Amino acid sequence: MKPREISDLLKEQFGKEILESRLEGLNPWSVVEPSAILNVSRFMRSADSLSMDHLELLGGVDYKDHIEVVYVLYSIKHRHRYTLKCHLPREAPKIHTVESVWNVANWHERETFDMLGVIFEGHSDLRRILCPDDWEGYPLRKDYKPPKTYREMPV
Repeated sequence: MKPREISDLLKEQFGKEILESRLEGLNPWSVVEPSAILNVSRFMRSADSLSMDHLELLGGVDYKDHIEVVYVLYSIKHRHRYTLKCHLPREAPKIHTVESVWNVANWHERETFDMLGVIFEGHSDLRRILCPDDWEGYPLRKDYKPPKTYREMPV
């Protein structure tokens, strides 16, 4: 499917839960209401015309006014790619896990939690994956201040 067709299908299926779309460029995307991400993800995977069976990337971006969670999806069957984005508040960013849709989301969500502090509600094992369990803060946040020492060792 072409990006316009995917965008139109999402708007038809989810209406106001699709907040915005940009279809030009290499990575066409739609912004999804965070509360709808699980339903939209299930639809993206299960709809025969989409068959987005591969989660290429799930990551986060820290902007001045919000945290953005980005989902890059690909259909092996149809060879099309589409990106979903969700905007979360900087303070206490939370969104539902999509690991029931794509198993690999487990690791991606843990990395996003570890680096940006996004809580993926319903995740089966949401704990740090890159930093030690007792690390304080989220290293990819713009307001992060790295410690001078960790366990009495220079950082």
